[in-house]
Amino acid sequence: MTGKQYTLLGPDGQEVLSAVPGTLGGNRRRKIYGRLDCRSAVGSLPTGYAKHRVFFADEVTAIAAGYRPCATCMQVEYATWVAEAMRSGRL
Repeated sequence: MTGKQYTLLGPDGQEVLSAVPGTLGGNRRRKIYGRLDCRSAVGSLPTGYAKHRVFFADEVTAIAAGYRPCATCMQVEYATWVAEAMRSGRL
């Protein structure tokens, strides 16, 4: 008998099955990831956010898949991302 399987995004942005649930959630359209309890994500569920919801095993995987940190729930990571993006000319 197999246990529950969770669908996560891998570093290549493709879906992978995992026996362990994701630790971070994201929005496929906006390419943003953050904590599962983020008020920005939870507050927008009635507006259709749920259909764009994706999950990641960890932050390294989310970044590798091309997602950026949420400015609401991951402020330190977001500030670091902005500084790196500005330094590299992406912003």
